[in-house]
Amino acid sequence: MREIWTSSLLDLRDRLRRRELSPVELMDAVLDRVDRTHAALNAVVALRERETLRHQARASEARIARGEGRPLEGIPLGVKDLEDVAGMNTTFGSVPFRDNVAAADSTQVTRLTAAGAIVVAKTNTPEFGFTAVTKNLLFRDTRSPWNLAHTPGGSSGGSAALLAGGVLPLVTASDGGGSIRIPASFVGAFGLKPSAGRVPRGPFARWDWSATSVYGPLTKTVTDGAFFLDLVAGPSDDDPTSLPAPGVRYQDEVERPLDAPLRIAVSTDLGYAAVQSDIAAVHEDAARVFGRLGHRLSAIEGGPPQLGAEWSTLMYLDLAGVHSPWFATREADITRAIAQGIREASRIDPASWDAMRRRRAELNQWCGDLFRDHDLLLLPTVSFDPPPSRGPFPTETEGKAQPPAAAGALTIPFNMSGHPAATVRAGMSRAGFPVGLQIVGPRHRDDLVLRAARTFERERPWHPEWPVDFADG
Repeated sequence: MREIWTSSLLDLRDRLRRRELSPVELMDAVLDRVDRTHAALNAVVALRERETLRHQARASEARIARGEGRPLEGIPLGVKDLEDVAGMNTTFGSVPFRDNVAAADSTQVTRLTAAGAIVVAKTNTPEFGFTAVTKNLLFRDTRSPWNLAHTPGGSSGGSAALLAGGVLPLVTASDGGGSIRIPASFVGAFGLKPSAGRVPRGPFARWDWSATSVYGPLTKTVTDGAFFLDLVAGPSDDDPTSLPAPGVRYQDEVERPLDAPLRIAVSTDLGYAAVQSDIAAVHEDAARVFGRLGHRLSAIEGGPPQLGAEWSTLMYLDLAGVHSPWFATREADITRAIAQGIREASRIDPASWDAMRRRRAELNQWCGDLFRDHDLLLLPTVSFDPPPSRGPFPTETEGKAQPPAAAGALTIPFNMSGHPAATVRAGMSRAGFPVGLQIVGPRHRDDLVLRAARTFERERPWHPEWPVDFADG
């Protein structure tokens, strides 16, 4: 069974296609693995009826036997509990929504299931996806398979723990301020925050005008991520921000070598983050990989305006608008930090709102200037090791104060700007946790970011080293 737990998505797909493994065998292995690991990870918050899942697996087995298998035929799928699956609860990790049953699948889930994936479970997330530690009052805290005392990150922490722990081979994730990249970094996976609009979101009842959150791949390998993106990218009438079809096949693009010499900017801290010295050393060593391949590295001084506080306000303002009808009567049922954020955001005045808009424009200008002179930017994904499973985040690192929204200090800028950004496992910290290298590209150049990530993956392969021995079984 260990081979199943550590296999990449593409490895499993190929084994199913060759009929070396049946979808029924795979489904039974996954369900057994869920049972054996749930007490340790606490990452599954809802499981579909087992006989229904086995029936779907048998149907996939018959399609493969007839030569009609689809790209994801028979692959078990976990869906983050901020995203809808018809007939399953979308709780947002929040007590007031414990009985909120989705009427329809999200666009992304529709595309994945049309490709043959079988939705098995919903995965844990912090309440409304608002922290980089996956805990909430409804389902409690999810733990990392690397060290059960620590968090796998958030807000896609349940998905990340299940993927890295060898429980589910395919998961969904979303990133509003680092929520794909942070957990991917903490568990040593590949994560891509695509360009804003690359993967359609929704359908939603409200226009998502703040435009910082995206769906994207959280996978064991870069090639898995490219495969995933090919299946879900492309326009949708349900998402007014969705981009046209990319015009390339990412599975092909990811295998193309980088054209040397690229001009690559390198920053350890963007001028303001407090970075652990061992993480900084891993980052600097990872950047040198590109230098040895003939690319031109240049260290940059300073960075964009710090927008951690503005980002938090923007997120809470969105939340306040959506949930104001019930907030006054159910405040005791949500976490104190969420309640405080909603109250503070509700007091934002027009002048403060305009100041935030100006700061975001300054960020966009900084990114434009950077990518006018450089092809890529390399920096750490997160500046410190995963905190305990219930937090807190560090307020300082090695004597230096952390900025607002510390876990997302190096990821938030590219949600606010919309640029594509990926994380790949670059090494391990002194404490034995994976360290992510973040690769940021020019606007809409998801292909270039994927190619750079795949180049690094070839030079410093990490798969199939996964922490699957954290629980008996």
